[in-house]
Amino acid sequence: MTALADHLIIAPVVLPLLAGAAMLAFGGDGRRRVSSAINVTSTLALAGIALALLLACDASPAGMLGVYRLGDWPAPFAIVLVADRLSTLMLLLTSLLATAAVVFSLARWHRAGAHFHSLFQFLLTGLNGTFLTGDLFNLFVFFELLLAASYGLALHGSGPARVRAGLHYVVVNLAASLLFLIGVSLIYGVSGTLNMADLAARIPAIRPEDRALLETGAGLLGIAFLVKAGMWPLCLWLPATYAAASPPVASVFAILTKVGAYVVLRLWLLLFGDGAGSSAQLGSDWLLVGGLATVAFGAICTLASQDMPRLAASSVLVSSGTVLAATGMAQVDITGGVLFYMVSSTLGIGALFLLIELIERGREPGADVIAVTREVYGEDFDSEGEVEVVGLVVPATMGMLGIAFIGCGLVIAGLPPLSGFIAKVALLGAALSPPAASEGASVPVASWVLLIVVIVSGLAALIAITRAGIRTFWASPDRVVPDVQLVEVAPVAALLLLCVIQTTHAGPIMRFMESAAQSLHAPGDYVRGVLGTPVLPRAPQGSGR
Repeated sequence: MTALADHLIIAPVVLPLLAGAAMLAFGGDGRRRVSSAINVTSTLALAGIALALLLACDASPAGMLGVYRLGDWPAPFAIVLVADRLSTLMLLLTSLLATAAVVFSLARWHRAGAHFHSLFQFLLTGLNGTFLTGDLFNLFVFFELLLAASYGLALHGSGPARVRAGLHYVVVNLAASLLFLIGVSLIYGVSGTLNMADLAARIPAIRPEDRALLETGAGLLGIAFLVKAGMWPLCLWLPATYAAASPPVASVFAILTKVGAYVVLRLWLLLFGDGAGSSAQLGSDWLLVGGLATVAFGAICTLASQDMPRLAASSVLVSSGTVLAATGMAQVDITGGVLFYMVSSTLGIGALFLLIELIERGREPGADVIAVTREVYGEDFDSEGEVEVVGLVVPATMGMLGIAFIGCGLVIAGLPPLSGFIAKVALLGAALSPPAASEGASVPVASWVLLIVVIVSGLAALIAITRAGIRTFWASPDRVVPDVQLVEVAPVAALLLLCVIQTTHAGPIMRFMESAAQSLHAPGDYVRGVLGTPVLPRAPQGSGR
């Protein structure tokens, strides 16, 4: 392996950081063509790098490509980046969604505010660093970087609604960052380390008199990331913020809630798994109950939504809540199914945020509210009492957008034949199957509750999406057919195509998710890889173990 390939692990952090800095140096928005070219090229390169890292991790027997120690300092003192199946999966999902969002923005949205392209790359830097980092200190650094960039992107495009929601978003996340910092400080005070693998090795031996302080720090850290994940009742800021954001920003924001879910999944199974002594399974009931409550709240918000951006934002809550509830059940098979679901739902919601802008372009402001009024009062007649003509000719553009809308609806609601259905079948099938070590055991009550909540939330999504589709594509005969460009349609089609690929290749993808889940629930290879052998994947397999 060449020296260049050795440094591939750090490329997802360095590349967008350099790209963002270069765009600022070249004059930012003063040279939009240059900035656009750099942004698109960097994001496409990130997708290629993420795919290469994922394939390399999957080919490794341990499911881990390597550990990159900056400055070649030994663990646990080194700043480490770790590439394993879960982190590379999140890298690839982020880069694919980001590519679609940035291409979509080239039509007009990148001109709606200052420094869009540089902020976009800095956001990717924070996201990629969060997924790769192996210690809590740099998790905080990367988390703050992505938040700082997201503040600017949330306000991108200006407007009273966007500014109001954006300011709420800033205040809530600043409070979460303070809790994050306090939690990290408490954990360091008790354990003397912030390296995740080193923490996993030390937590079982923490003295009983210090364990309450450790668990308090972990609880504060968990709250900080559950705010980002959108767990109820910490999620009240999310629907307004995501609905008000510009379409490409809202699309890439669909992955931000998964940042919180990723950190909870990673740290909870690593630090408080079965080997954590008396702290094992810390907070699992809270994750399960909070996740189910989030799904229920998201489903209610979905049914109550009177406009399509709110509908998409509410779907984010359902997706995030499902991931958190499944994580709290702490079963390997369920974790594999929920990883498959997380990818599918994120792609579907990201596509829906982009598609809504195209659909709404030809509608008057408040069209959804007017449609609700017509439903309530039954306005089927014109001013002279004559029956209006029923039916309309759907132009080709509206037909294309309608097909894409149906595709998004199928994925989000979890209906066949697309990946959302397979994801829910895999998740619920695992939940209703007792663990292998418990043959003959009955299905836990929590699994039945998860089954009911997930099915009811899917039904709510189906009702809300069908209602929105009827209002948009059928009940507005006098609407103007929107003008759309290829650069806007192609990203939506690409994201839906990825859902189709996830459907047609469900077997190999599901096997990858199951392998990632097994590594999470048995993190011995992760701990030994970080604390033991060097760094790079070319080191002999098993050395230092």
